[in-house]
Amino acid sequence: MNALLVFAHPHEDSFNRAILNTASDALRANGHDVTVRDLYKLNFNPVLTGEDTSAMRAGRTPEDIRTEQEYVAKADVIAFIYPIWWTGLPAILKGYVDRSFSYGFAYQYNSEGGIDKLLAGKRGVIVNTYGTPEEVYESIGMTGSLKQTSGGGIFEFCGVEVAEHLLFGGVTSVSDDVRKEMLARVDRAFRAL
Repeated sequence: MNALLVFAHPHEDSFNRAILNTASDALRANGHDVTVRDLYKLNFNPVLTGEDTSAMRAGRTPEDIRTEQEYVAKADVIAFIYPIWWTGLPAILKGYVDRSFSYGFAYQYNSEGGIDKLLAGKRGVIVNTYGTPEEVYESIGMTGSLKQTSGGGIFEFCGVEVAEHLLFGGVTSVSDDVRKEMLARVDRAFRAL
């Protein structure tokens, strides 16, 4: 199985990096091929421009977008690992989606007015961290909203079946033992793929 891990956190010593390493190790332990696209290390340009969309319409996908689309096309499993900032994706990951999951590659409208989900057959995993305690996000409906916008609005919209969506709250204030259990959940989820 080919796994693509798209990672969006700027700090080497972050808990998100520990999640990335745990996920990667779990997949490799089961003999899977793993590709990590660390968007900050790549200095990925998140800005979708008019030139980008015009080039794609003309069949001349810009090289940096085409490179990411090749990784996505090859993947059986796509994982997004990122912190929740301002109740959403970091800008660099949002831009990755805007540019790489483009019309004609990830989805298109058909003659019946429906949507062709061009990434069907792939599975997706989303792992999020946030500083607010989990019970607060749960009580205000944010947990469901995050699952709907990222899982439904991105992956499922393009045909990617969401296999798992892990949300870890309070990561800045919980104990090391709690964070170790979070990593154990990540390990179990990725080993189960």
